[in-house]
Amino acid sequence: MPAPLRFDLVDLRLFLHVIDTGSITAGAKLSHLALASASARIRGMEDALGVPLLERLRGGVKPTKAGLAVAHHARLVLQQIERMHGEIADYAGGLAGKVRLLSNTAAITDYLPQALANFLNAHPAIDVELEERPSHLIVSQLLAQVADLGIVADSADISSLESRPFRRDQLVLVVPRSAGFGRQRQISFALALAHDFVGLDEDSALHQHLALQAERLGLRMRTRIRLRSFEAVCRMVEAGVGVAVVPAVAAESHANAGKLRMLTLTDAWADRQLLICARRFEQLSVPALKLVEALCAPAPSPTGKKPKR
Repeated sequence: MPAPLRFDLVDLRLFLHVIDTGSITAGAKLSHLALASASARIRGMEDALGVPLLERLRGGVKPTKAGLAVAHHARLVLQQIERMHGEIADYAGGLAGKVRLLSNTAAITDYLPQALANFLNAHPAIDVELEERPSHLIVSQLLAQVADLGIVADSADISSLESRPFRRDQLVLVVPRSAGFGRQRQISFALALAHDFVGLDEDSALHQHLALQAERLGLRMRTRIRLRSFEAVCRMVEAGVGVAVVPAVAAESHANAGKLRMLTLTDAWADRQLLICARRFEQLSVPALKLVEALCAPAPSPTGKKPKR
């Protein structure tokens, strides 16, 4: 009879942090462990199982097939523990726990700040770990049980997930009012690509989405400068540096004294529904279900007005 495995929750969390970051050093830091202690724990897991769990590379580590299997079961164990804590806390008259939420750029910038602020103030014992990802990557990470919830655009393939409506989101092209677009009110992305662009950082979900759409057209975006916020992008467009694709909500919020115009993008992917997704909603912890309930509640437009063209 094989000896029982003696992994504790610290081992499992450490291993997942190492897998997610691709680095034992980074995983140790996230786990609040010394590097030597983290390395010893990983070696102990490998010795107990009798197989290598990580492939050591020059730039970091990646999981072996056995490592992927361990990561899958570790996520299940930790999710069940989190769910247990949530349910017990709920029975005790309060909620406690952490929810990991992945989101695309539009939701994380324009729709989540106020909604999450309201939720966190209403549930002081629940923490939310929020990270930005492109929609297609959010889907794959939800399937891999890397996160509890994701907010994606409906252009992503979510056939393997469950989803609920979150917000309607329209992407528009913002241009300087002084630019030579005349009375033009709409434009295709292909024609917009003839102009210089102002964009977000390369690691932003929106940039990756737009780069993918340009690639599908056999074209590329000429981006003159990259910035970290929609407000900065709109200010740079107003100054005549280039054009930009941003959510209509952001464009209207940052319009200034009529210096900015919005053109409707005629591409189908530009008018989209944002969805809250999970592998199975019924399998979520109580804190995660409470977050879904809060985010799905109807919310007014941030401006209460229709975008001006």
